[in-house]
Amino acid sequence: MSSSSAAPGPTSIADAAPLSLCAREPHVPAERLVAEMVPPPRFDSVRFSTYIPDPNQPSQTEAVRVLEGFAAGLGGAQAGTGRRGFFGFGRSRAPKAPAGPRGVYLDGGYGVGKTHLLASLWHATDAEPARKAFGTFVELTNLVGALGFQQTVQTLSGHRLLCIDEFELDDPGDTVLVSTLLGKLVDAGVALAATSNTLPGKLGEGRFAAADFLREIQGLSAHFRTLRIDGEDYRHRGLPEAPAPYSDEQVTKAAHATPGATLDAFPQLLDHLARVHPSRYGALTDGVKAVCLTDVRPVPDQSTALRLVVLADRLYDREVPVLASGLPFDRLFSEEMLKGGYRKKYFRAISRLTALARDAQRLVESR
Repeated sequence: MSSSSAAPGPTSIADAAPLSLCAREPHVPAERLVAEMVPPPRFDSVRFSTYIPDPNQPSQTEAVRVLEGFAAGLGGAQAGTGRRGFFGFGRSRAPKAPAGPRGVYLDGGYGVGKTHLLASLWHATDAEPARKAFGTFVELTNLVGALGFQQTVQTLSGHRLLCIDEFELDDPGDTVLVSTLLGKLVDAGVALAATSNTLPGKLGEGRFAAADFLREIQGLSAHFRTLRIDGEDYRHRGLPEAPAPYSDEQVTKAAHATPGATLDAFPQLLDHLARVHPSRYGALTDGVKAVCLTDVRPVPDQSTALRLVVLADRLYDREVPVLASGLPFDRLFSEEMLKGGYRKKYFRAISRLTALARDAQRLVESR
């Protein structure tokens, strides 16, 4: 057969052009926001039994003990009645409820397993998935934006448990909104659990004039019993140093050879994140198997840095490896940022991106 009559063969998946995060502008309907309020894929199979406490940190073992008791106390509760027990206190027949917090707050540095424990609590609570919710603070505030305040209260009031990961207050509006929302949910009988790198009484410090909103912050703090969890970052405990960045050529070649990989220049991706609401960053990564970035450089300002933190969290939740050229991830944020009010967020992002960079080594080494 002559060459002119031969049909071109199909292009293999590995030869196809990589995807691009910058080409995506996802729309996320409110129903999806509610349906996705469950532990993310990375924490889908975690349980208290899979949490390995550091023997040198007794607070980690104590946290497991308290949370197991908390979950057991929720097992016989009737959602939506406002009459349930916490930390072993039964309220269904008691004439007077004991005073005290109606939730638990896990405070500690990044990488001590707080999200693991929070997801384990969600899994251990004896309730149908539709009657317990798990989401980040950003996802919770966005749910209010999508549904409206009253509808959010109505949607969550029938729940037995609300777990809030990465609890942070970045502005006065969030302080008033969340304080009011959680107060109404507690009144409806919803148990609360949250994680943060900041004690509840210290939320907002270094970010805005927290003293002007002291009543709201103290109101938030009153909802929780604080559990301090000490320890070092488990993601890097005993592991080798983070991999050095690769060359642009290596990153590009790996992106073309990896089905489902995206390839973007880091500065252009940062610009694109400003056009997509952070609540959609999860949807931005739908179907993505690896993120490849060229020309990683320091983020230019605080707003950009905070958006990058949210993306890093969503990539980590979804276990998406990140292969990059340019500067290493521990040089993303300026010295000033790492000393400011959002420093714990930035250190968490560095820790998570470094872990994902380790995961991405196989994309180059297997070629």
